[in-house]
Amino acid sequence: IIFTTVKKDYAEKLLDMLDPNKKLIRCCLSQQDCVCAHGCYWKDLTQLGRDLAKTVALDHTTQGFPTQVLDLGDLWSGDPQDEELLHLAPLLGQLSRAVRTWGELEKG
Repeated sequence: IIFTTVKKDYAEKLLDMLDPNKKLIRCCLSQQDCVCAHGCYWKDLTQLGRDLAKTVALDHTTQGFPTQVLDLGDLWSGDPQDEELLHLAPLLGQLSRAVRTWGELEKG
């Protein structure tokens, strides 16, 4: 699932580039699915309808999740020497395998 604060038409254009065959991204929530407060849009993860204890949010800023920031760890600050995303690679690989396994079990 992609959850972004950009407008839906812009998000759809980006998704067409990222996943042209529509095999990786099942759903896209965009600005219309966000909460607007004082002219700022933020992502309300409860819109996902999932157990947030089993949800991973990967974002470049905590500003998009002001009411749900629990443990996001270090965020990328724009420093070209920053390697934080590389430290997440093993976790993202594990999540990918788990999702694939779950999908296979779901198919029966």
